[in-house]
Amino acid sequence: MNGCGVCYFCYMIHIIPFEEKYADDFKQLNTVWLQQYFVVEAYDEYQLSHPIQEIIDKDGYIFLAKERQKIIGTVALMKETDRSFEITKMSVTKDSQGRGVSKLLMDACIKLANEKKWDRLFLYSNTVLVPAIQLYRRYGFREIPLEINSHYNRTNIKMELKLI
Repeated sequence: MNGCGVCYFCYMIHIIPFEEKYADDFKQLNTVWLQQYFVVEAYDEYQLSHPIQEIIDKDGYIFLAKERQKIIGTVALMKETDRSFEITKMSVTKDSQGRGVSKLLMDACIKLANEKKWDRLFLYSNTVLVPAIQLYRRYGFREIPLEINSHYNRTNIKMELKLI
C-alpha cells in the first residue's frame, strides 16, 4: 500500500504549465479527441502544430494534466482581450475520462482567471458532447448567442462564465 492508506495504487494528477517538450502530447491528445468526435479542421491543425506561436506568444496559456510521467489532459486559454479569454483545446485521454481530469483543468483555468481579475471566460462547443456541456453548466457557464462565422465548423453552442 502507498502513503494514502486507502488504496493500493493511488497516483496524483498534477496540473502543470505548458513546456515546449510537451508540444507533441498537446497535439496528439487533441488530434485523437477531434478525430473521435469531429474532424481536425485547418484552424485546429495550425494551432496544434504551433502552440507556442498561436497560444503562448499571444498572451495565452496552456495547462496539462500529468500523471506520473504521462500527459493525460490538456486545456488552453486564448486571449480575446486583456480581460476575456477563450477556453479551448480541452482534451483528456480515453482511459483517463471519468476521473475528474476535466474538473482539475477547469479549476486551473478559473483560478488563473480570478487571479488575473478577468471579466469572463467563454468557449465554443457542440451539444453532442453532453458530459462536457454538463460540466460547463456546473461551473456556471451560460449559453450566449453564437456568431454566424465561428472559427470552428463543428460549433453549435457558445457559453460564457462571467467572473465579475
